[in-house]
Amino acid sequence: MSGKIRGGTILLIEDNEGDIELTMRALKKNNISNEVVIARDGEEALNYLFCEGVHSKRDPCDLPVLVLMDLKLPKVSGLEVLKRIRADKDLELLPVVILTLSKEESDIIAGYKLGANSYVRKPIDFIEFIDAVKHLGIYWLMLNEPLPRKKGEKNG
Repeated sequence: MSGKIRGGTILLIEDNEGDIELTMRALKKNNISNEVVIARDGEEALNYLFCEGVHSKRDPCDLPVLVLMDLKLPKVSGLEVLKRIRADKDLELLPVVILTLSKEESDIIAGYKLGANSYVRKPIDFIEFIDAVKHLGIYWLMLNEPLPRKKGEKNG
């Protein structure tokens, strides 16, 4: 990947260690060097996003530039996390890409109805996955214009 990659944190919400490792390798392979915060369940993701629990000291203005989220998560499902994000005035426009193995039509419809920006099915093959991450990075970190921050907020 060439070009300027927008700085800022990527929030990866994924419970499968193999998929976390695969995603991190694919990001590295595509020279995406953004900090990646990993939430291993829906509750941890919500705590990060809403600055609660162990993340209570996180600056709420320092939002991720992108959320990559699996649907099948422990404690709180990915769809419920998405619903909570879209219901909050400070997070409602945060770019959320569902990155999942599920190709169930009901999951795709529910994801879009709840406000997902994109629904990407994880390829099983590593080479295909590297290519999918490359395209996600090009679009979300290079081409897509981020939401302007409120006055006094940091830009990603």
